[in-house]
Amino acid sequence: MKLNNIRPNAGGGSVDKKRLGRGIGSGLGKTSGKGHKGQNARSGGGVRPGFEGGQMPLFRRTPKRGFTNIFAKEYAIVNLSDLNKFEENTVVTPETLLEEGIVKLNKDKVGIKVLGDGELNVKLTVKAHKFSKSAAEKIEACGGKVEVI
Repeated sequence: MKLNNIRPNAGGGSVDKKRLGRGIGSGLGKTSGKGHKGQNARSGGGVRPGFEGGQMPLFRRTPKRGFTNIFAKEYAIVNLSDLNKFEENTVVTPETLLEEGIVKLNKDKVGIKVLGDGELNVKLTVKAHKFSKSAAEKIEACGGKVEVI
């Protein structure tokens, strides 16, 4: 297949481009479908998104609550049940979690937090930025170690 051989599927198809201002017989000549004068006929005309003709816009009518802390740190979350795929006595680091696909690389995330959801059946040494109390207890109950980076 080459680019010059590409055609739409039979029965499907393509819509011809609107050819504006090509004479009165085309149906889109003269004013090119914009009507006569007015805001939308002008170059750069039209209203901004959210404008409701002078009525108080929906975004401004609705109540605003709370605030967003711009300094909040967001952690990538790993549950204990996800760690069962590792072999016995493995050292689990953020790098190994990334390689296994348990954690996605994201510039918004500051580090990794291990939560105690699920059961852990293997003895591991887990290195992460944060641990919940239940996660740390369950890891140590299996004979593993918890290390805060």
